[in-house]
Amino acid sequence: MAIFKGAGVAIVTPMTADGEVNYEVLGEMLEAQIAGGTDAIIICGTTGECSTMTDEEQLAAIKYTVDLVNHRVPVIAGAGSNDTDHGCALAAKSAACGADALLLVTPYYNKTSQAGLVAHFTAMAEAGGIPVILYNVPSRTGLNIAPETARELSKHPLINGIKEASGNIGQVAKIAALCGDELNIYSGNDDQVVPLLSLGGKGVISVVSNVKPELVHNCCKAWFDGDTAKARELQLEILPLCDALFCEVNPIPVKYAMNVLGWKAGECRLPLVEPSEAHKEYIEKALRAEGLITE
Repeated sequence: MAIFKGAGVAIVTPMTADGEVNYEVLGEMLEAQIAGGTDAIIICGTTGECSTMTDEEQLAAIKYTVDLVNHRVPVIAGAGSNDTDHGCALAAKSAACGADALLLVTPYYNKTSQAGLVAHFTAMAEAGGIPVILYNVPSRTGLNIAPETARELSKHPLINGIKEASGNIGQVAKIAALCGDELNIYSGNDDQVVPLLSLGGKGVISVVSNVKPELVHNCCKAWFDGDTAKARELQLEILPLCDALFCEVNPIPVKYAMNVLGWKAGECRLPLVEPSEAHKEYIEKALRAEGLITE
């Protein structure tokens, strides 16, 4: 069974003025996401700035989210690492926090071979002991999960899905053909939700859901309800927001957008900085066009 079906939000991690995790605002964001129809919460992923959080901060944010969500929707914890031993420890501790599943990115910088990916993900999945969604984002990691490797990994009982953010629809089609029902596919790109659903995908792990959860949820729901015309219409509505929220490195634009919308998300941690003035205008224009800014 899929861990979730529909739109999961890759939620931002709000920060206070002194750079600490702002749990009060995080709680408000989580409640708003659930009220807006979000089908799963992905905490401490790329959008959540896990790469600049300590393990202690990451685990505290996961535990807080698990406790507040309280089984209303699945909570998926980012627990990836390019160090397998470190990743195994993080996977085990994230599972102990009560997460429903783990999101595990491919090793970055040191990378590995395809055989190394099988060994790496197998070790981490077994250390966590809960379902795993693989995360394929070669634009960030420099490493691609080949469809044949996805097939090999899908044989493991704990490896449940893959977040496909390669942008390569042909590759996704091959994964679907090779893995069938053995691996649930989620889009990692908001501009490719419907294309992946058309290949048998189960949903999306979404950045756009941060600013308008009901839009992405309804896009997925329309597809699963058989209203492909409505799903296509909503996918096209998502595109301008997607373009604006990826005009700079994620999560720079989405965190700025959340601040504009009054969420007190705070600044990104270095090395990420504020978007340029031109991009701020671009983001605000997209939010206004979607009716999220009304003045």
